[in-house]
Formats: sequence, C-alpha cells, structure tokens
Amino acid sequence: MRHDVIIRGGDIVDGTGGDAYAGDIGISEGIVTDVGQVEGTATREIDARGMTVTPGFIDVHTHLDAQIGWDALLTPVSWHGVTTAMMGNCGVTFAPCRASDRNTLAGMMESVEDIPKEAILSGLPWDWESYGEYLDSIERLRPAINVAGLVGHSAVRYYVMGDRAVKGEPTIEERRQMAEIVAESIDAGAIGFSMNRLRIHKGPDGESIPGTFAKPEELEEIARVVSERDGLLQSVGARQGMLGKLASDTEARILFSSAVLGPTRMAGKFWNGVFNRAASGRRDITMCTHVRGSGLVFGLQSNLPPVRGSSWRRLKQLNLEDRLEAVRDDATCAALIGDARQHRLIGLMMRRMYYMGTNASPEYTQPAGENVAALAKRAGEHWSETFLRLSRESGGRGLFTLRMFSANLPGLGELITNPNVLPGLGDAGAHVSQIMDAGWPSFMLSYWVRETHHFSMGEAVRRMTSASARVMGLTDRGVLAPGMRADVNVFDAAQVAECQPELVHDFPHGAPRFIQRAVGYRATLVNGQVSVENGEHTGIRAGQVLRHGAASASSQSVVLTN
Repeated sequence: MRHDVIIRGGDIVDGTGGDAYAGDIGISEGIVTDVGQVEGTATREIDARGMTVTPGFIDVHTHLDAQIGWDALLTPVSWHGVTTAMMGNCGVTFAPCRASDRNTLAGMMESVEDIPKEAILSGLPWDWESYGEYLDSIERLRPAINVAGLVGHSAVRYYVMGDRAVKGEPTIEERRQMAEIVAESIDAGAIGFSMNRLRIHKGPDGESIPGTFAKPEELEEIARVVSERDGLLQSVGARQGMLGKLASDTEARILFSSAVLGPTRMAGKFWNGVFNRAASGRRDITMCTHVRGSGLVFGLQSNLPPVRGSSWRRLKQLNLEDRLEAVRDDATCAALIGDARQHRLIGLMMRRMYYMGTNASPEYTQPAGENVAALAKRAGEHWSETFLRLSRESGGRGLFTLRMFSANLPGLGELITNPNVLPGLGDAGAHVSQIMDAGWPSFMLSYWVRETHHFSMGEAVRRMTSASARVMGLTDRGVLAPGMRADVNVFDAAQVAECQPELVHDFPHGAPRFIQRAVGYRATLVNGQVSVENGEHTGIRAGQVLRHGAASASSQSVVLTN
C-alpha cells in the first residue's frame, strides 16, 4: 500500500494517556490509516527514531481572532506543536457585527486584550455580519493550523441592544433575540458561547464590557440553547456558584479560564472541593489555567518598570539601540536610579519580579529568594541598579517577568494534577506587547514531564490532546488511531523547550508584539501535511475551520472522567 506520509520508528504517545510504544504512523488524505507496523511506501517518509510522536496539541484559550487576519501561520503557537486553537474566549469576538459597529468591537478588543485597534480594523477583511459568515471569512484566509471559534456575549449583546448593552437591561424580547443569535451561530459552526464576568475587562469608555453584569435569567436562556446543541459555554471571571447553577439547570458543558491569585496551594484545595461537588451532581465543568508563573514582561527592549519621573519618561521614548546607549551613560543612570528611589511601591513589586536570564531558554522556575529585590540586596544595589546592570550585560535583550499569577510552582503542581484542569491559558494573540505565555506546551513537556516528572509523558500529552478535544466537542482529533485526522507532532523529548521571548514589530502599522520560538520539534503535521519542520514553517497551510458538529456525533462523556 502507498501512503502520503509514513512516520517511521518513533515512540508513539497516542493521546489516550498510555505509555509510549514503538511503531509507525501511516497517513493518507489527511487521515491516520495505520498505527504500529506500517507496510508499504509513502510519498514522504519521516524518520522518527529516537523521537516522540504525539497528536497535535490543542490550545483551548487563545484570542487569535484578529491576528489570523494578517498572520495565517498563527505564530508563536504553531512553533510549539499546536495544531488546533480555539478563538473567541472571554466574551469578546468580532461577530455578529453590523458594518456600523466595527469600530466599537475593535475598540473593545483593543481595550480588553491589548490588540491594537488600528491593526484590527485594517488587518481583517470585515466581510461578515453573522458569526457563520465570520467563519466563512476565516476559512478563506487558509490558516496554517485548525481553528475553532466561540461566539462572544459582548458582541451578541451589542448587536441586539446597541449602546444600551453596556449598562442597560434587556427586555424579554431582547433576551430571546440573544439566545436565538447564539443558537444560529452554533448551528453555523461556532463551538459554543463565551462570556466575561471580570470587572477589570473594560471598553475604551472605561465601562465594563457588555454582559459583565448580565443577570442569571439572561445567561440561563442563552445557556439552554447552547446545551440543547451540545455546545461549550466558556467563561472568565464567573463565580463557581454561578457556573455550578448554570451547569445544573441547563446541563451545559462549561469551561472556565482562571488565573490563580495568591497562594496557589490554597487555590488547589479550593478547586478540588469545587470539582468534588461537581462530580456528585455529574456536572460537566472544566478549568483551564497556567502551567507556570505568568504576568507582565519588562525589559529594555519592551515595557519599562512603571516608574514616574522625567528620566524614565525620556528613556521610554527611545528605541532599543538608543536605550542601551543611554543606560551605559553614568549621568543618565544616576538620574534613573534617583527617580526610582522615590517610589517605594515599585520596590515592593520587585519581590515578584524575576530575571529570565540570558540562556537559550528563559528561566521560569526560580524560587522566591531569587526575585529582583533579593538579587539587588545580595549585590548591595537598589533594584533599579540591578535592572540597569542586567540590561547592560545582556545587550538590552534581558527580560524580567512579574509573576502576577500562579507564582508558587509546587502549589500550581497540585492544582494542575486535578483531572478536571487543562493546561494552557496562554492568551495567544492577546496582550501581545505585555505577556508571552503562548509557549506553554513546550514548558509542559520540558518542566512538568522531563525535569520534575510531575506528569508522565502519556498523561501530559492526553491533557494537551484528547482531553482538550473532548471539552471542545471534537471527536476526530486528539488521538493517534486509524480514522482520526492526522494532526501530529514529532519531537525530541530530551530537547524540547521554549526559547527566549523577543519583541518584534510585525503587526500591521509596525505595532509591537512578543514572539517565542521553540527547540526540539522535528515536524508538526496539520491534516496530514508537514506544516513546521525543524522549527521553520514549510509554507503549507492545511488548517481547517472546525465547525461544531461537522465531524461526527458529539461526545457524551462526562468531564469528571477527563
């Protein structure tokens, strides 16, 4: 038999949670046809001896809704083995949208997700009104990876209520219209519905975005049409009581994304209790959270620490080359240090700031005693002196991360062990000049599998593949088995890792964003075609828009057996 592709002699980790086994993968017409001992020849053979072969990774929390308009390769997630990404999280989407409301939705996305409005308006085709038409438009862009979308509450509410959507209450008829639009969106291919309950998510006018304070009856009416179609209800910021009630009353499948503030060990105990209560009621509730400390990234090449003072204002206005020249000047440094000494609160912030180093891979796992405040104390310096010195020594490339969330790695390990927790929350496509967490799959493999053995390779891969596919309602991806779609990763488990983040200016109009490459990936296949090889895109864009219910019957399993 002749195949399109045969992956030979790899250690197959098939996505079911089991141990690796040696074998081949046969692929024809984008489908896995054989697993094990594959006979015959192929148009393309990939030598996977000494490599791990897995299903492609699934990223359930991205905001690539805008970036897909001008970056069909969907970097950086595609460098980290992601073959399927879910867009439209947190209630903010670009559809449904009337032509007259484009500016409003673009401004909302800029304000909430730090995606430049100018790039959004000029970089997307804006040739849609309904959510189904939006998916049609994305399909025409020919993305390099598979994408699926959630229809957002903010867009739906604004479409129905106009400016009243921000503070007003919908009439009974308007509630019916919103539920009807969500139903139509899912019927047209949306994976489900997303909503926001975080007060800090504000529009350009400073008001919380539409839907943040929606009453339970509005959410329940929408959740029922989502549940009737076995769609997914995604939430950020909702209290667990609300999510539990929605799950009980409507039988909706729920995915909530949550960063962890405060002591992570306490969070682990809290959410374990939540999931235990969910199990007793057989409610389908899943959490997505970070796999490492997350927060704002600072450095000479990017954002500077928020010190008030004329010296820091002047430094901020310079490009990297001129900033580096400035911090090599003794008088300039004296002025910067003088201004920094006036602001004690910034000094307190340095207790959660960590230097990412100058090695090929960033340092994300330093203990609390290695924060910038501690480094400065040991060196007999003010924190600003330490920041400036390390910036000079790294040629301006050194970066610092403020661990705002999940700062306690051992505690985070307890939380993410829960079978109802998915790894991720990389926010790819959002906060593009502020954070860089899109490399989370590589960290999952390098730290939680290789370095700490916290997860077996089989279990880590299961969570990044079949468990995530189940939550999204995808039945033809996430496992390497005959008949499944051929989204595949081939990587060196001993080498896979994130590279240092780097600020580039490749968004429309030269807007900046962080990117982060990876090492250790031999090949990534999307729908049976090699999309990335040895860290570089091949130019093949074989991704598909994955529409709800298009592949096969929806999953009937319960989240608590994730």
